[in-house]
Amino acid sequence: MNDRKLTLAPPHVLLYLVLGIAKGILEKEVVQVKVDKENYLSENCPPLSMPGSAQELQELCKKLHLQIDQVDEERYDLESKVGKASKEIEDLKIKVVDLQGKFKKPALKKVRLSADQMLQALLGSKHKVSLDLRSNLKQVKKEVKEEVADVGDWRKNVEDKAGMDGRKKMFESEA
Repeated sequence: MNDRKLTLAPPHVLLYLVLGIAKGILEKEVVQVKVDKENYLSENCPPLSMPGSAQELQELCKKLHLQIDQVDEERYDLESKVGKASKEIEDLKIKVVDLQGKFKKPALKKVRLSADQMLQALLGSKHKVSLDLRSNLKQVKKEVKEEVADVGDWRKNVEDKAGMDGRKKMFESEA
């Protein structure tokens, strides 16, 4: 964009310029990724030399197995970290949604309609019959139940059980 001046050009020309710049950036990124990959492999993976004897092959296999175990441990640690982080991200997303989703519900207005008005509103002009729902209710008489409880004097009961005679009476009545 250094050399090019953006003037009042049609939108498709501007779009073409932006796409050309983006294509150049993507090509540079691809080349950079290849260079980084080659550097990493040259540092961490030396060229493999195949030994001639069986004992040297066994030692090489043991060495490779140890390296594989180390890589697996690192992979497992990284997977657990990523799992924890993703779970934390999900929890935070849920909290954000909960915070955004809360709003006050408006108070509903009370509307007083009789049964006739409700039916007329629902059915329109078809409704001709008037209903008096209160006339159909049954009359219920309230009866007061008198509770007569025969409660004795608690002091008399305690005096009866006091002393050895009272305890004797308790054991005789249980047996």
